[in-house]
Amino acid sequence: MKRPPNFNRVARIYAPMEKLTFGPWLWRCRCCFIRELKTQRSGLVLGDGDGRFTANLLEENPLVLVDAVDASVEMLHKLRLNAGLRSARVRVHLADARAWVPEGSAYDLIATHFFLDCLTTAEVAELARRIRAQASADAVWVVSEFTIPDNWFGWLVAGPLVRALYLAFFVLTGLRVQRLPQYREAMAEAGWARIKEQRLLAGLLVGELWRAQ
Repeated sequence: MKRPPNFNRVARIYAPMEKLTFGPWLWRCRCCFIRELKTQRSGLVLGDGDGRFTANLLEENPLVLVDAVDASVEMLHKLRLNAGLRSARVRVHLADARAWVPEGSAYDLIATHFFLDCLTTAEVAELARRIRAQASADAVWVVSEFTIPDNWFGWLVAGPLVRALYLAFFVLTGLRVQRLPQYREAMAEAGWARIKEQRLLAGLLVGELWRAQ
């Protein structure tokens, strides 16, 4: 297994960099289904960056307990700061999610926001199978990702933009993955079914809600 990218280098500038490049759109994508996550009690959040989604989840759902996994100690530090007093309901795990073995009880919520694009298709498939084995029968998985539409916008705008983003994160963090994984196929084969979808920015961004089957 290859060494994970070093996101410690961008932890302090992560939010400003995001706003400078995409304005509010990545945040809106992360929160597409936040109001539908009020009944979950045991959450697993993988690679949440500086933790703004986790903080929002804790605010929207006052009963959920969260395991937050990230390979960056600086990102986990930012997550705790953003969660504030609600961080008492978060257990942080400094680990590579590709190899991390869940420690909690059956998770009824999994969240990956702009994280699966850091993995290969094979790594997504393995992760999805491992999580399915630890998830409850009615678990939901909320996903935010970049996509490349199969139209002129995808060919002329989204595709070059995604390639530029991969190049930038290779330079900044050492990220070796340089293409979007086929995560939908991998998740479906691992026992997850997509039940809702919301597209933003002409299809460049997609928010999805999946359910264990």
